[in-house]
Amino acid sequence: MTTTPPDYAGLRALFINGTLTPSPQPSNTQALMDVAAAIMRGAGVTVEQVRAVDHAIAPGVQPDMRGSGFPDDAWPALTERVLAADILVLGTPIWLGEKSSVTTRVIERLYALSGETNDRGQSVFHGKVGGLVVTGNEDGYKHASMNVLYSLQHIGCTIPPQADAGWVGEAGPGPSYADEGSGGPENVFTQRSVTVMSWGLMHLAAMLQRSGGIPTYGTSTTAWEDGERFGHPDGDRL
Repeated sequence: MTTTPPDYAGLRALFINGTLTPSPQPSNTQALMDVAAAIMRGAGVTVEQVRAVDHAIAPGVQPDMRGSGFPDDAWPALTERVLAADILVLGTPIWLGEKSSVTTRVIERLYALSGETNDRGQSVFHGKVGGLVVTGNEDGYKHASMNVLYSLQHIGCTIPPQADAGWVGEAGPGPSYADEGSGGPENVFTQRSVTVMSWGLMHLAAMLQRSGGIPTYGTSTTAWEDGERFGHPDGDRL
């Protein structure tokens, strides 16, 4: 086992926090995301963090909702930051056992970009890796992870093993992750999980970067549209 940490100075990570709490108020989800961000910064990764609720992100599934009747939409500006990242980590609190409404909106707007292609004819998310941080004081951590990580892979992100980390306190009213005495920052399972997640995301992103990304054969939607069928048994009839 190597004891020398890799240097991932060439990677960029974007953390998007789906908390309902605007800045500068404290966010428990942010507190746990900060642990992952610190690990990545320590490995040389350029890290950027966004609290989605601070931005006027319009609802919808188009890249720019200003063309669909909304007077303002912050998503086009955020899109540039999403596309510049090699690593995309979403964060969400749990409400009624589900990811937050803000996180849902972010995923919808990410989905709006899924029809866009890179210069290789693949989804613009091909070559990016995705992860998730969850906090709450009720059940729903694994349910939210299932939902969000599925969504990220569906739009084209690559998901490494153990790509989520979370902390859930006792059911009902009680201390949240960053509250004094919660036990969250001292919880070995949570802190190990966020470490494994962080390094797994960096390792995979670096592997994809070094290899030139996911091979285009069979994954290029533009080539499919141009008539290539990549060995599909019924290709001559499609």
